[in-house]
Amino acid sequence: MDYIVVHINIKPFSENYAEIIEAEISDLGFDSFTIEEPFLNAYIPAENFSKQDFKTIVSGFQGGEFEISHETEYVKEQNWNATWESDFEPVIIGRKCTIKAPFHHNLPRSRYNITINPQMSFGTGHHQTTSLIVDTMIDDKSFIEGKKVLDMGCGTGILAIMAAKLGAASPIYAIDIEHICMVSAIENARRNRVSNKIRVLCGDASLIQANSYDIIFANINRNILLEDMATYHRALHPGGVIYMSGFFCEDIPLLEKEANRLGMHLYEHRAKENWALIKVKKD
Repeated sequence: MDYIVVHINIKPFSENYAEIIEAEISDLGFDSFTIEEPFLNAYIPAENFSKQDFKTIVSGFQGGEFEISHETEYVKEQNWNATWESDFEPVIIGRKCTIKAPFHHNLPRSRYNITINPQMSFGTGHHQTTSLIVDTMIDDKSFIEGKKVLDMGCGTGILAIMAAKLGAASPIYAIDIEHICMVSAIENARRNRVSNKIRVLCGDASLIQANSYDIIFANINRNILLEDMATYHRALHPGGVIYMSGFFCEDIPLLEKEANRLGMHLYEHRAKENWALIKVKKD
């Protein structure tokens, strides 16, 4: 599949502004994003790209807190795959976990290994928030064992796969709004021999079943977390916990306020390079 890459120049640049733009244009069919300051790079299958729809959305940012301009690039599938394989480095989280591609060999031994083939879907483990949650999950192994788990916004399925390896109850549900992510998560679950433990669905938070889970992992972004937190709350059993990440440390008070409003309380937070993870419990 050929792709269009839209290089969005943000002035002044901030990752928070990039996150706002990402949230606004995701519904246009973009299925992957990368940041190379001052650019947000947005990827979309060439057949799904509408120049007019994109211009309509981004025109709303003009005259606000920041200005944007953009250029488009056409990327052939074979060029993308070759570039990805040459650039993708394994993620090594101490001696706890290694996240690698099928072509990586002779890596240091670690307690857990996850093999993924992300291609164009989000979630290679390189982002600080993914490795932050995986590290925290391993520390919380005894808490996760036997629990009913949801990986919301699963991307390549890394967190669902990790939950399966840590002994979460079957089935572990994994949901993502992008079809390519669903396909990738299914393939990666099979590759890691946990496909019988994971059920992957394509859709948004409306797919979440009420009063069904002990733990929800939601590594998305601040705006979506705030929008969907009430749905997550309804899905939790009493005493259930949401692990939330995908935002900066300065966003913690805002998310904590919404959690408190819903009847949850924050009881732990961690950080990595100003990216945050919080755990909130349903009272």
